[in-house]
Parts: sequence; C-alpha cells; structure tokens
Amino acid sequence: MMPPSNIPITQLSIEMGIGESTLYNWRKQAVNKGYLVPGDGKNAEQWSSANKFSVVLETASLNQAELAEYCRNKGLYAEQIVAWRSACMDANANVKEQEKFFTLEAKKDKKQINQLEKELLRKDRALAETAALLVLRKKANAIWGEIEDE
Repeated sequence: MMPPSNIPITQLSIEMGIGESTLYNWRKQAVNKGYLVPGDGKNAEQWSSANKFSVVLETASLNQAELAEYCRNKGLYAEQIVAWRSACMDANANVKEQEKFFTLEAKKDKKQINQLEKELLRKDRALAETAALLVLRKKANAIWGEIEDE
C-alpha cells in the first residue's frame, strides 16, 4: 500500500489474505510514525495535500542524487516534487491581497448597512407620523363629527 505500488487496501487484503481492518490499522500506525502511506490506489497527482506536503518536507534537504533515489523508491518524478514545493511556497503568497480584498468588502458592507439603517429610520419616522395623523384625524372626527375632504 506504500509508494510506488499504492495498491488499494481492499485489493491488498484480497491478494494477501490479511483483514482490511488490520491493514487500515497498520497504515494508521505508519502515518503516525511519519511515513507516507496513501494506500488508496491513487497516483501521486491525486494524493491529499497533506501527503504532498509530507513529500516536500522529506525532500527539502536532499541533493539531486538523493532526490532521484527518493523518487525511484516512491514512484514519483522530481518535477512533481518541484511543482508541489512551488505550490506550498505560493500557498500564503496572496494573503495580503486577500486581506485587502476582504477589508474592502467589509467597508462596502458596512457602508451599505449604514445606508439601509438610515433608510429604515426615515421610513419608521414617516410611518410614525402617518400613524399620528390618523389618530389625530380620528380624534377630530370624534369631537367635531365627520369632516368631508374637498
């Protein structure tokens, strides 16, 4: 189930006659020890980001010869590792732009909220004024009788 074979656990269980739960347990123990064990039959490009990051960490200090040997053992290509390293390094590169974008969006939202609150207050006042005029008209009609509008 380890690279370069990456045989799925279900297939490995059938071929070797070992229970799947035992294989899952062994994989979990290997992962806890820091080994790279995808064990799902996926090729390297479909690995999780955690597994790719593990490879980048493992190969960070290797020279070209050691990297080539590592790649042969794991069934990887050096170009894949270079691409993954680049992706890891760029992961936080645009944090400033995102922060600026979110700040701008927050300002827009706050401005719109303030505008809507002002409009709501204006309409509440107009409604209160209309209600007061209706009450006043009712009282005037009760005192002086029905007044006809011309």
